[in-house]
Amino acid sequence: MKALLLRRAPLYNLFQDGVPPSGTGVNLTYRVAITLGLTGLFLMTGTAAAQEGPAFDCRKAGREVELIICKDPALAALDRKVAAIYTAAQAKATAQGKAASDMLKTEQRGWVKGRNACWTADDKRLCIQEDYVWRIAELQATFDLVPGTAPVRFTCAGNPAGDITIRFFQTEPASALAQRGDQTSLMLAAPSGSGARYEGRNESFWEHQGVARVTWGDTAREETCRPAS
Repeated sequence: MKALLLRRAPLYNLFQDGVPPSGTGVNLTYRVAITLGLTGLFLMTGTAAAQEGPAFDCRKAGREVELIICKDPALAALDRKVAAIYTAAQAKATAQGKAASDMLKTEQRGWVKGRNACWTADDKRLCIQEDYVWRIAELQATFDLVPGTAPVRFTCAGNPAGDITIRFFQTEPASALAQRGDQTSLMLAAPSGSGARYEGRNESFWEHQGVARVTWGDTAREETCRPAS
């Protein structure tokens, strides 16, 4: 299992009927996109959100972010959801061997540390919320915990060495897991006037009418990629 490169991206769910999005004509602000992307997650948590705390023990909570989560039923529900999905992912990682299991444990500790760093954010609640949504999609896509498409390979500028293999997953919001060489990137669906657009921290994938515009790396130039024949 390869470590994922990215953590956060604009959140918006354009995945409908189990197929990658296209031609939506959507033009929304980032904050509205966040709201729409989280709707499904909040519906899935049900009324238990108002009755239960997070997966960790609030009596032992000392960090500011942990205290915010303990006082917020919606964030507590997201914490329980991450914990449940992590347990399912750990079962799959364990089946792959000790190295995979240990790597996932290390990544999860790193994620918790990053979530707790939200105390420095201007909007602490939004920062925590985004981290939970990203981690849920990341675990579900990486470990095939939700339905996904078969891999599709794109060749960029006719260079087979730069091929990108990508899968689309029915996470909430929708996600794409792309691999290029030994690098793996998680991207979440983002607003697009046309076609299917996915964005990660330093990578993006925008497909329209069979042609994809790809950036890979924060200083990389945009490339034109097409499905490999």
